[in-house]
Amino acid sequence: MTAVPQAVPAADVHAALASVIRAANRIVLGKENAIRLALACLIGRGHLLIEDLPGVGKTTLAHVLAKTLGLSFQRIQFTSDMLPADILGVSVYNRDAGSFSFHPGPIFSQVILADEVNRATPRTQSALLEAMEERQVTIEGNTRTLPHPFFVIATQNPSNQVGTFPLPESQLDRFMMRLQLGYPDNRAERELLKGRDRRELLAETGAAISSRELEDLQRQVDGVHVSDALLDYLQDLLEFSRVSAHFRNGLSPRAGLAILRAAQAWALMHRRAHVLPEDVQSVLPSVIGHRLIALEEQEESGGTAAVERLIRQVPIP
Repeated sequence: MTAVPQAVPAADVHAALASVIRAANRIVLGKENAIRLALACLIGRGHLLIEDLPGVGKTTLAHVLAKTLGLSFQRIQFTSDMLPADILGVSVYNRDAGSFSFHPGPIFSQVILADEVNRATPRTQSALLEAMEERQVTIEGNTRTLPHPFFVIATQNPSNQVGTFPLPESQLDRFMMRLQLGYPDNRAERELLKGRDRRELLAETGAAISSRELEDLQRQVDGVHVSDALLDYLQDLLEFSRVSAHFRNGLSPRAGLAILRAAQAWALMHRRAHVLPEDVQSVLPSVIGHRLIALEEQEESGGTAAVERLIRQVPIP
């Protein structure tokens, strides 16, 4: 039997992580659980999709995460007339040299803020597919490696809003998590109304964690122990989603890997060296809400009924 590791993450790494959470809480009020889930997604090497109504803080959360991670980043405002070359880059003929030179697009940054990604056409949205999956892009027959680490933090408005193009399932599946912020509670909204402008606070926000510390966290996620019993529970969840008549489609192997990786990151953030079933249940709504839809459920509900049914119907071993 494999022994469960007893070591806990280094205190300085967790202090850096706590400073990221504090910085984000200072700007995005009353959404600490969403912030923690977003961080679990990123230290688990996943891409993050934030979906909600305009004006609830999607772009602000994406922006503060990018700034506090201490990585190079670019913000791309997606529009209906945007072309793939606006994201990936283009080769321009240099008359003096008598040859073409490549001008890289904003995709060549460590963190991409893809703002209102579903306002671009499917053709432009597809420009992100290879980048998100392979951490590389192929342009004019040449494959170019993207910086490491590489994250896409995308925001999108609900699909029933005017001027949006629904993300295809293949695109959605590349996001480890989808978060929905919702309206702030009364206390947080009062503090927001009485407080300083969020843009001013963002301008004052600096890196709260170094690239080295982020990579250290990612390595520690790899080392979080997963027992055979926990894998049994995860496989039971996957199998139930595939055989049950309550769902439109089952969860793919990629979804299973995303659940496992997110649960490892969640356990690490809570100073545990092994994954508990509660860790799986904590991240499950964010990981599968955009992948698993109950037959009686509308797309706009965010997969809530499907997730609740899955957790209720599959017992913990």
